[in-house]
Amino acid sequence: MHLTPFQTLIMILAVALGAMITRFVPFLLFPENKEQHPVVIYLGQMLPPAMIGLLVVYSLKSVEVLGPAHGFPELLAISAIIAIHLWKRNVLLSIGIGTALYMILVQTVFQ
Repeated sequence: MHLTPFQTLIMILAVALGAMITRFVPFLLFPENKEQHPVVIYLGQMLPPAMIGLLVVYSLKSVEVLGPAHGFPELLAISAIIAIHLWKRNVLLSIGIGTALYMILVQTVFQ
């Protein structure tokens, strides 16, 4: 599919507008000086742990426990993530080190 420069510009502008709308609309709907509805507060408290749980389940759904590695790379990486997070309380650090450890394990140790 070949796009003309005008079509490319329109596509870029549409994507930029969509991104801007998703970023700015929450500030318009929920101003800082207005009391929040209890449902919004509840969702703000419950959705982050629910999403993390969903991501963990999705990440582990294809682990082969009966396969050659028996799920050891995943278990070691998850253990490292939990230990580093409990030690440093830094999400970026724990996820980054856990991901790096997992990649090293599956590419070198558990080939």
